Amino acid sequence: MGPRRIVMLTLLACTLSHGTGLMAAPEAGLETVVVQAERDSANHSAEGTVEAVRDTLMTAQVAGVIVSRPAEVGQRVRAGEELVRIDPRAAEDQAAASAAQVQAARAELQVALKEYERQRRLFEKAYISEAAFDRARAQRDAAQARVAALEAQAKAVHTQAGYHRVTAPYDGIVSEVPVVLGETALPGRPLVRLYDPGALRVTAVAAQGEAATLVAEGTVDVEIPGFPALHLPAERVQIFPAADPSTHTVQLRLPLPPEVRGLKPGLFARLSWRSPGAAAGQRFLVPASAVVRRAELTGLYVLDRDGKPLLRQVRLGRVEGERVEILSGVEEGERVVTNPELAARER
Repeated sequence: MGPRRIVMLTLLACTLSHGTGLMAAPEAGLETVVVQAERDSANHSAEGTVEAVRDTLMTAQVAGVIVSRPAEVGQRVRAGEELVRIDPRAAEDQAAASAAQVQAARAELQVALKEYERQRRLFEKAYISEAAFDRARAQRDAAQARVAALEAQAKAVHTQAGYHRVTAPYDGIVSEVPVVLGETALPGRPLVRLYDPGALRVTAVAAQGEAATLVAEGTVDVEIPGFPALHLPAERVQIFPAADPSTHTVQLRLPLPPEVRGLKPGLFARLSWRSPGAAAGQRFLVPASAVVRRAELTGLYVLDRDGKPLLRQVRLGRVEGERVEILSGVEEGERVVTNPELAARER
């Protein structure tokens, strides 16, 4: 198979009495562009999304009423900073009761230890029987075991009480807080979401054949609308070892450099690369203003033989400045309306 043939829409200038301008349909005054081919140097691409490497959704581990929620969406927080607090009074009371039980058990252990020492000295002098000495030793061991059990229980209660205070596990930005004060939290309920803005990546999906054209010696262009284009080494791309059996696509991951400011998880991104030795292909580009989006339909108004605008569904590709690539839906030589509002009224 040769390289993919794509098409470019270029403005067709026409000479007017007062200068030059776009070709206009004589009846409706519609500005149009004529489909013409343009060479394309990048012949592989994959659409994806900007993601945070560390993106944490913290959920409730205990039940209770939310009494504090200092975290706000968009807020920068430090590691260990409190984000949400669930009413801890019942847990604190239980922790205090456990601590008191530990103190009582330790006091009983001191008595048992002293009694054991007295019985041991008497037994060594043969003043008491071996059975009496065994009873003292058993009481000492039982007291020690009781202290150990109560200390473990107190530690568990203390840990459980700590779940009432949800803190940031690392420095980051709060992206979601789906709870309000006074709500009741139950185990498993989402409380706050946090991500690290210093470690972002693009996760994209590519056809299995296109993923195989990535080589470590090449480069990958990263296009994110509203941000400067990035040119990164292809060796940084992680290709997942397994393909999706339903779509036969492979997932790609590319870490983004931390010096790019303003990126957020969820932004659209496109990865483009060229396989070694591939010949340049052709493509069509159209002004972004010509694209019509209606619900799930993406289309262009194309003039028929009578000069009437007809809405035709198309498939979009990469965005380059004020133009967008058309992968399918138009043919070379056709005229596309660049002011779709007028075309809609003409229809």
